[in-house]
Order: sequence, then structure tokens, then C-alpha cells
Amino acid sequence: MPDNNYRPEGDPLGGSTQVPGTDDMAAVTPAGVTVVDGDETDDERDFVPPKGRVGATIALGVSQSIDNSEGGVSKTFFPQIMNAFGLSDAELGLLNALGNAARMIFGPVWAMLADRFGRKLILFIVTGLWGVWTLGAAFAQSWTMLLVLYGISLVGTVASEPILNGLLGSLYKRSERGKAFGTVRATSAALGFVMTPALGQFGGDPNGWRYAFITMGVLSIVSGILILIFVNEPKKVEKENADELKSEAGLFSLADAVKLFKIPTIALIAPMLLLVTSLVLFGFMGQVWARDMGFGVKNGSYLYTVFQIGAMLSALIGGFLADVFVKKFGHKGRIMLFQIYAVLFGSIIAITMYFYKVWTPGIQSGDGQQVLQDPSIVYYVLVFLMGLIFSIGFSGCVLPMVSSVCPKQLSATSFAVLFSLIQGGINVVYSLVLGNVSKAIGSLPLTILLLVSIPYFINAIYFFVFYKTYEKDVHLQAERTALIEQGKF
Repeated sequence: MPDNNYRPEGDPLGGSTQVPGTDDMAAVTPAGVTVVDGDETDDERDFVPPKGRVGATIALGVSQSIDNSEGGVSKTFFPQIMNAFGLSDAELGLLNALGNAARMIFGPVWAMLADRFGRKLILFIVTGLWGVWTLGAAFAQSWTMLLVLYGISLVGTVASEPILNGLLGSLYKRSERGKAFGTVRATSAALGFVMTPALGQFGGDPNGWRYAFITMGVLSIVSGILILIFVNEPKKVEKENADELKSEAGLFSLADAVKLFKIPTIALIAPMLLLVTSLVLFGFMGQVWARDMGFGVKNGSYLYTVFQIGAMLSALIGGFLADVFVKKFGHKGRIMLFQIYAVLFGSIIAITMYFYKVWTPGIQSGDGQQVLQDPSIVYYVLVFLMGLIFSIGFSGCVLPMVSSVCPKQLSATSFAVLFSLIQGGINVVYSLVLGNVSKAIGSLPLTILLLVSIPYFINAIYFFVFYKTYEKDVHLQAERTALIEQGKF
């Protein structure tokens, strides 16, 4: 099932890229870029691997996959929930906004609790015990009751990513973390490819959404038990790992945040995020597939699995293409690649979400419950292409651009401010707006065309501003790093 909790646009399944100007590798995570590989230090050579860390890594991958699926059940099965309680797209927008808001508000709270009481304990609570709220949502007798119970469940699912990454940092030395992140994400992706279509089998039953909630609640509790059994957290957590946990959860110093906007490229990236609308799309595309295209929930789950496969490959393609563009065009290559990406992604959204009748002639809309027709092979290919394009702009362009211009001391803060605070807040508002506009004009596909697809074409034009600032800021990165060390920036 789609994970519609907050995460910046990028690879939803994880990926890695080289931090510009260094020999380090970085994982592209929901909080941005986290350094995970590099030369060993003396402390690393003395590192003693905890017992059973391979089993722990797999258990964490299972936990991540279940949390991702748990966070997306309501969106995938919303056509059934809508029929059960007489709802509209506005309520779907509210559900999407809840996930984004929960990440912003409670992510830092869980991070502080994990730092105080231990990551394993808090992860067990938010991933395992917290599954009882998802179980409870299955028995909701009204929309208000469902909103409250599922809203509480989201408070837990949004906490797992930064805590999980922090645990990996304690289980593996710095030069091994690339492989560790890869193992977790491969496990999570593989399980997701199976779980998404499996849950979709409930789509033929009007009460399928209840069975999906029950399934995910039980699996969540099981994943918590696996963490208790297999994860052995070191008694002492290094300060560096503790700081990484807090930054990934969105905690940052206000004084450091102010310094960021002295960098022209960062100051220009912040408003650019207003034109990044894909995260809002993911909360609504299941509704379009099931209801407006008449494919039903089951076919919607198959389409999302195809999208996931494309997205998994997308981050790798983005990094490869960016290397090619930078080698050929220098620093401006990333800007050029993003502009091409924005046009392509805006186009594929329009093609798949609005002009779908071209690819499936005679298509009929329904209530989302019944399967009125199946997607054509051509349409499956188009959805795969949408996933394949999805991550290129961020994994290959925006995230490395931020890393290339930020002084090293502000790197973690930059991702927390830009992607946890600013983009997270934008997505809360956009989710509410898109749902209400769709209700007002009576067409979700048209709303997506106007509010999701077209902004990408505008973004391609907006990116021309970076030709004047980006390369200069890259060259000033070392100087600004030194000025911060001297307390002069």
C-alpha cells in the first residue's frame, strides 16, 4: 500500500549518492542525505559488531515495510471507506494532511524520547504496540471515530524512519552503513512488492478496508516482537549518532536555520518546494484508479506495485544521469537535468491521471468498489514510467545541490528545515486544498492536472534562477564552512 506519510520527493524505497566534494557515500532518506560510507577512522577500527546484527537489520527492514504499508492503507482503501461513511475527496485530503502533520509535530518528540530512553524501546512501542490503534480503526463505526483512531496510529508510524536509521548507525561502523541501508531498503521493498497486491485482494469486499486495517495492525505488533528478539542496541550511543537521529526527525537550531538563508541557492530552493506536488499526488492517485477509472481497489494495488518497482529503479537512474550531466556540463548539469525531469514528470502525470481515456478506450467511472474494467497493458507501462521518472529530480539534482552548497556544519539542519518543516507544511496545506477543490469542481482528475501536473512545468521555468547562484555557491562552500568554524557566518 502506498506510504503517504511525509517524506520529501525522492526515492521512496531508499537509495544512495555520493556527497559532492567528498569521498563519502550518502543514503537518500526521508530526511534527506545521511552520510553512510567513507574512510575508516581509528574509532571505527576498534568497533566491535553487536551480536546478531544481520538478523536485526532484516527485522528493521520488515518493520519499515510494515509501517510504510500501514500508513497507506486508508488512502488505498478510501473508495470503500468513502462508500461506508458517505464521504468525499475533501475527507481524503484531510487524511493525507494528517500524515504530513503527524510527521512534522511528533517526529521530533519521538526522537527526543528515543534519545532519552533508548531507540529499541521506542521503536518497539511506535512500530509494535502502536499497532493496536490500527486494529482499533478497523472497528470504527463512524468517520469521526475512524479519523481519531487512525490519526493516533499515524502518530506512531511516522516515528520509525529516523529511529530505525539511528539504530543502524549504532549497529554498523560508518564505512559499512551503505550496505546496511541497502539491506534494510531491499528487505522493505521486497516485502512491499508482495504485501501491496496481497492486501489488494480485500478490494472485492465492501468491508475489505476493515480486513486491511486488522492485517496491518497484527503485522505491526509482530514486527515489534521481531525487534525485541533480534535487535541488540549498544548501551552507549555516540553523540554523532544521537545528533543524526534528531536532525532526521526534523529537530534543528533556529540560529542555524537563519544562517541557511544567507546562501542564495538555499533561499531559492525553499519557494521552489511550492511547485513540488508529487507527494500530494500519491495520496489521491489510488482514488483516481479505483473510482474515476473504474479499476477498483484490487487493480489499484497492482498499479501501485508497478509504480513502486519503477520508483526503486528511479533513484539509481537519477544518480547515474546526474553523473553524466555533471561530467558533460559541469555544475549546471544538475540544473539542466532537473528541468528535463520536471517537464517529463509533469507530462507523465497528465498522461496517466487526466488523459487516461486515450490508453483505455471506453473507460467508465464507478464507486471505487466494483471493477468496471481492467487497466490496459499500455497503461501499466505508463504507470511504470511514472515511477521510473519520479526520483530523478531529487536523488540526482536537488538533494546533491543542497549538499554541495551547505557548509558542513549546517548540512543536517538544511534537510530538516527544507524537507521536514517547509515541504512538510506545504504538503499539509496542499492535501487539504486539493481535496476541497476536487469536491467543489466535481473532478479529481482535472484537479490533479491543474494543481499537480502544471506546477512541474512552472518549476522547470523557475529553475533558470539557479544558473546564476548555484555554481557560485558550490565554490563558496569551503569558505563558508571555515567562516562558521570561526563564528563569522
